Amino acid sequence: MEASVNGTEAVETTPYDYEEAMPCEKVDVKELGAQFLPLLYSLVFGVGLLGNVVVLMILTKYKRLHIMTNIYLLNLAVSDLLVLLTLPFWIHYIGWKEWAFGRCMCKLLSGLYHMGLYSEIFFIILLTIDRYLAIVHAVFALRARTVTFGIVTSAFTWGLAGLAAIPDFIFHESQEEFGKSVCNPLYPQGREDAWKSFQALRMNILGLALPLLVMAVCYSGIIKTLLRCPSKKKYKAIRLIFVIMVVFFIFWTPYNLVLLLSAFQMNFETDCEQSRQLDLAMLVTEVIAHSHCCVNPVIYAFVGERFQKHLRHFFHRHVAIYLGKYIPFLPAEKLERTSSVSPSTGEQELSAVF
Repeated sequence: MEASVNGTEAVETTPYDYEEAMPCEKVDVKELGAQFLPLLYSLVFGVGLLGNVVVLMILTKYKRLHIMTNIYLLNLAVSDLLVLLTLPFWIHYIGWKEWAFGRCMCKLLSGLYHMGLYSEIFFIILLTIDRYLAIVHAVFALRARTVTFGIVTSAFTWGLAGLAAIPDFIFHESQEEFGKSVCNPLYPQGREDAWKSFQALRMNILGLALPLLVMAVCYSGIIKTLLRCPSKKKYKAIRLIFVIMVVFFIFWTPYNLVLLLSAFQMNFETDCEQSRQLDLAMLVTEVIAHSHCCVNPVIYAFVGERFQKHLRHFFHRHVAIYLGKYIPFLPAEKLERTSSVSPSTGEQELSAVF
């Protein structure tokens, strides 16, 4: 995890800022991280786990996987869960200020964490392209948006995410520093700066520039098509498009920019205080970036009318009936009738992708 890793790494691997060999102490940054990050990441873990597990249950229970969009939604939820399930280990690492899980777990969890991170972004790109095909090239989409194509592209996407995470599987090591075990990247001697720069550029290109470019091209085409569409729901869909792009930009841009500045700070003259502020910014922006795992289920699944219908039906069958035994005013019968209502035929195509 970059925040915990970088926060620790900055203390041990940036020992001097001046020729007089005065150490740059960053104990206050580590203490601040140990005080607040476990609570914040625990909140992200709880909310994100609940939202993504609900998405998995609805998609699998109601057998909605015969639609390519839902195959991508399922994989997006799995990607989010892959990131989230590593959080308890990082929470323990930050809180106790020591890695207690050994060398193999350091490599495995670091690699899986980044694999989940990249696959999440790649499946967001696939969902964007899927919506573009469904709205702008509807005739071609009838042939291309098949279950087979969804499965093949999903497998290919997981392969790409695995390739992108290979450096993290290889270089992260559990090692002893100042009498404590840490889980940090250990790059080849003499190539540390080059690898840090590569890692930052990799994240900025694959995790920010590429998805924003795809979103800009695809959603601009979708908006042009929707404006010519007689559907009453087109303005709701356009608002959702802007929400998706703005949320992605707000959540990921600060973290990627700080990551880039942190990797290339050796090329600029920075004093100890500036370096400390950069480490603090890394802690804050990474929490914001990984909160995106909590937002994904909402903006990609929960806003859909069909998903909401299945969610109401699931809530009635598995929650409301049991609570109704103890809370008599719950409108269980009304929920049963409401869950059977489906969108009108003229709006089904737009509802299927938004």
